[in-house]
Amino acid sequence: AALGLTFFASAYLAEIWRSGVDALPRGQWDAGASLGLHYLQELRLIILPQAIAITRAPTVGFLVQLIKSTALTSIIGFEELVRTSNAINNATFEPFTVYGLVALIFFVMCFP
Repeated sequence: AALGLTFFASAYLAEIWRSGVDALPRGQWDAGASLGLHYLQELRLIILPQAIAITRAPTVGFLVQLIKSTALTSIIGFEELVRTSNAINNATFEPFTVYGLVALIFFVMCFP
């Protein structure tokens, strides 16, 4: 199940990022070539920074949707957090700190 979820998420994220690179005008590539940059330098210095700006919102939106609406992800993520927090709490006897941190981690995962 986890392997299928990984393939599913990878396919969507790859398409989001590919479309971000394709959305840039050809002139951006030409500008890098006119500066004498190699292909990887063009990607690193010119194309990817712009593509990241374009694809940031769709990437975050997809990941939040994946965390919230996929039952398997929610159960695995929440179950692992709770199981780990129980083990830490049993070792440290500081439930407010441990469970407060778990609540903060889950909030940070779901808030964006």
